[in-house]
Amino acid sequence: MTEKKKTTIILFSGDYDKAMAAYIIANGAAAYDHEVTIFHTFWGLNALRKDESLTLKKGFLEKMFGKMMPRGADKMGLSNMNFAGMGPKMIKHVMKKHNAMSLPSLIEMAQEQEVKLIACTMTMDLLGLQQEELLEGIEYAGVAAYLADAEDGNVNLFI
Repeated sequence: MTEKKKTTIILFSGDYDKAMAAYIIANGAAAYDHEVTIFHTFWGLNALRKDESLTLKKGFLEKMFGKMMPRGADKMGLSNMNFAGMGPKMIKHVMKKHNAMSLPSLIEMAQEQEVKLIACTMTMDLLGLQQEELLEGIEYAGVAAYLADAEDGNVNLFI
């Protein structure tokens, strides 16, 4: 029996289009029976944030980071042509017209395909994010967990 191929992705970017690319690749690899890990760090953690606002005990800086960062995958900006928020609206309109899946739908599909979604605990500490603010069904780990998966990876990407 052949061993399953492994694909690992570090999602560092908080840009909607780059996160979409990461999730499209992850879902494609999972469909080809790869064992897939997406390690979300720094701004990439925003893809895992819940949409709703929660009242949590936080310090001043943590509250400021929380207010400045987009709450949820659907509120992330584009890497280019953001146009004060008009770019994401235009790209979502074009995607809908062409029946392309939205980023939240791609994240849901990844979870259904058992893609391992990891939130970087060190970055969560730095940005003041708490587990209650992130989606259900994800894992929490540090860089060692990512490296353990990447070490045997056939495909390793940094987005």
